[in-house]
Amino acid sequence: MSTDIHALSGAYAIDALDDEERADFEQHLADCPTCQAEVDGLREAAATIAEIHATQPPAAMRQRVLDDIRTVRPLPPLVQRSTGRRAGSVRRRWVGLVAAAAAVIALGGIVWHPWDRPSSGPQLSAVTQVERAPDVQRFTTKGPDGSEMTVYRSVSLNRAAVVAHDLADAPEGKVYQLWLQDPAGVMRPAGFLAAGTSTSAPLTGAVSTAEGAGMTVEPAGGSPAPTSDPVALVAFTS
Repeated sequence: MSTDIHALSGAYAIDALDDEERADFEQHLADCPTCQAEVDGLREAAATIAEIHATQPPAAMRQRVLDDIRTVRPLPPLVQRSTGRRAGSVRRRWVGLVAAAAAVIALGGIVWHPWDRPSSGPQLSAVTQVERAPDVQRFTTKGPDGSEMTVYRSVSLNRAAVVAHDLADAPEGKVYQLWLQDPAGVMRPAGFLAAGTSTSAPLTGAVSTAEGAGMTVEPAGGSPAPTSDPVALVAFTS
């Protein structure tokens, strides 16, 4: 496995991957405890930042930032030395994330835009966006092992997310795979869910037209169609 796939954890935690990258990373995430822990930690940090109250920056800070813009020499553009689109994309996104983190640290944990306009606030994760959508629907079911799975769905956003509690580890060589049921009744792959006391993941696919969602135990890497009975299954109702 290329080290580039591990570098996607930060972008995945803030829902900054494209569909292809998200699918590849979720497949990797199901079998990588290191990335699972990193994604959980980043999401927890994002939630903590969201609770920080906005603080008025010093009056001189705006002018100081504008003065620095005129004097600080920008870094030269990155030169893509590898042959794949993915490697360059990962490097550019990772550099952007590092720069954003540095800005947060420099301002003492408060994100402040140097121009005079209201801040839009911290970016919400994909799961939180669905949970807070005005038209959110909530469907909860229990697993056979006593775990609880809640699916949040927003038709207006065309997004859904699953939040699970007390989900035991999948058997060795297996993963928890998520599914969306299309109008014809076919279960379509929709991502993966890591085990844990509290874990979550967005579902990918045609959420607005889906009629239900489920989770099965599949071989590592996932399956194009379910190969086992569902661990959890919910039907979307209007």
